[in-house]
Amino acid sequence: MYLRQQAIANLLTRFRHVRSRIFSSSGANSLPLLQVSCKTKFSHQYGSAAGGYAWRTNQNDSRLWILLFAPASLIYGITPNPVLAEDISIESTCQNDTEGENAVGLRKIEDGSVVSNIHTSKWRVFTDSGRHYFLQGKLAEAEKLFLSALQEAKEGFGERDPHVASACNNLAELYRVKKAFDKAEPLYLEAIKILQESFGPEDIRIGVAFHNLGQFYLVQRKLEDARTCYERALKIKGRVLGHGNIDYADTMYHLATVLYLQGKENDSEALFLESIRILEENGEGDSMTCIRRLRYLAQTYVKANRLTDAETVQRKILHIMESSKGWNSLDTVIAAEGLALTLQSTGSLMEAQELFERCLEARKKLMPQDHIQIGANMLHIARVVMLNSNRMRKMNISEAIDELDRAKELLDNSTRLVQYDYIYLIF
Repeated sequence: MYLRQQAIANLLTRFRHVRSRIFSSSGANSLPLLQVSCKTKFSHQYGSAAGGYAWRTNQNDSRLWILLFAPASLIYGITPNPVLAEDISIESTCQNDTEGENAVGLRKIEDGSVVSNIHTSKWRVFTDSGRHYFLQGKLAEAEKLFLSALQEAKEGFGERDPHVASACNNLAELYRVKKAFDKAEPLYLEAIKILQESFGPEDIRIGVAFHNLGQFYLVQRKLEDARTCYERALKIKGRVLGHGNIDYADTMYHLATVLYLQGKENDSEALFLESIRILEENGEGDSMTCIRRLRYLAQTYVKANRLTDAETVQRKILHIMESSKGWNSLDTVIAAEGLALTLQSTGSLMEAQELFERCLEARKKLMPQDHIQIGANMLHIARVVMLNSNRMRKMNISEAIDELDRAKELLDNSTRLVQYDYIYLIF
């Protein structure tokens, strides 16, 4: 344990000395470009307090979620769905951890500004209307309103006010959704510059903003830029929140993802394991966030042909799912099926077959009898039965023939279900 912790400490120390790419600006201030990751929990709240800004962290209450490969849109927080910023005073809310990438979660934000004039009033109206059209998918109308909101924010609050940063971020998020990345990037960067000028380069809001920028680069597979952003975000979060904080672990996980995609498997594995350990130590070992990280780690082991390591992780996942959801959940079925496939590859055919059959039994209770996934499950069983039959030929030819007959029946049933679904789709 000590050696692993020391190795991780050395790795993080290296990240603190990475080169920074500097983008040009009209003034003396400049901002290093950073690198990204994908998914995160962020517990924070800040708002106007005695003329300044206060920050609270809570690892077990409100959390914002980041979905891997779905860039967060909020400059001050992170969610798995597009979120638009309305103001610099934001209260984080816990959202359900869902798989749906098309859902849009926007939070109503109260304006904490002390500035009030015709331009700030228009900014509010344009922002609210833009959000409304954005949610309806009317992006052309939303773009016009967000452009107007940005102009009114500049005139009402001032060119370098944090409200302008939120307006930049909203417009950048819209361009990201439209895949107009060339328009989105300068807006993201401008928002970060304004935040740095307002709160300093080491403020936690800057760390969150760099994490979001990292996601923006990651979906475009600009891995080096993404890596730089995540490293910067990790440094700030570690300093402000502490190295045992869940949000620190989230950025670490996304940095690990980028490193893995860059082929740095040893470094990425150390960060994957450390991010999971932090979740477990914070009582989040059975959360879906932890489950997803374990699944991703298992996939990296399978791709590297480290099947023993993959089996260990997959058994852990299945144990958590059985304990928390039981077999009346497709999540448990999927976990069991993943383990069964690994066992099949390692030659543990009997255990693999038992798991596949249990998955089939569960699916028949949870799905229509003609569902294509039931057919796929039958196909898995048929394959294992055939492999087992080949083993038995040298020992008991009669039993081997019986196994082949069973495999044929399973294949026939599987083919029938696939054909039924194909015809249903056509007509």
